[in-house]
Amino acid sequence: MTVDAHHHVWDLSVRDQDWITGPALRPLRRDFTLTDLAPEAAAAGVDRTVLVQTVTVPEETPEFLALAAAHDLVAGVVGWTDLTRPDIADELARLRELPGGRYLKGVRHQVQGEPDPRWLLRPDVHRGLAAVAAAGLVYDLVVRPHQLPACVEAVAAHPGLTFVLDHLGKPGIASGEREPWATGVRALAALPNTVCKLSGLVTEADPAAWTVDDLRPYGEVALDAFGPRRLMFGSDWPVCVLAASYREVIDAAGELTAGLGEAERAEVFEGTAARVYDL
Repeated sequence: MTVDAHHHVWDLSVRDQDWITGPALRPLRRDFTLTDLAPEAAAAGVDRTVLVQTVTVPEETPEFLALAAAHDLVAGVVGWTDLTRPDIADELARLRELPGGRYLKGVRHQVQGEPDPRWLLRPDVHRGLAAVAAAGLVYDLVVRPHQLPACVEAVAAHPGLTFVLDHLGKPGIASGEREPWATGVRALAALPNTVCKLSGLVTEADPAAWTVDDLRPYGEVALDAFGPRRLMFGSDWPVCVLAASYREVIDAAGELTAGLGEAERAEVFEGTAARVYDL
């Protein structure tokens, strides 16, 4: 079976997704629920998922934990809380005590949107990351290539915390740009407390005309740098529908890992996520 280590859901009647703006993102401007995802996941052989935060509001994470408690498909949640709050340790403990709190596996912040490329190195963020580590949780990195050097410093400063790089660090696939992304990814992978998600690639390519060959150079860098035991598949559904169906994303990941042995592929599509997120 397969673990989808990265997807989202939202209900616009509950909360607006204020990042969904402009004509390019119009297909996302509707509800996407677990009821929508479940049949697609089942058809693709996905039996467990990790539900990942979408907006930086405190109400979303408790909602996601309750969803995980109510649906067998969701095996873990990567939520959001303000890392810079003085009582961050208490807040993480509170989230763990909520209904479904045992499904909280990690924390994420939209670092990609922070104007300061060294946001992760701020003293208050440093303290927050230490609290995440002390709580036994994982920290997901959603960053762009120019922010990778700061990621390397932050990861090195927290050897007891596992960092998961989402979407391979969002390389410029559409433009064919590989540097300084590749150098940054290799520097990050050189640190043992890092893992990477084979996710989010189709939307970094040309959404209307991508091919697996467009993605391959970036997948090869990630595989070479992290290896199968530190790489995990994620669909990035429903964002992926801007460029591909759920099944097409899984098939593309299968092609990118076709050169691996059966045991290595099992790590990418199940083992790594189950181990890192304690599913």
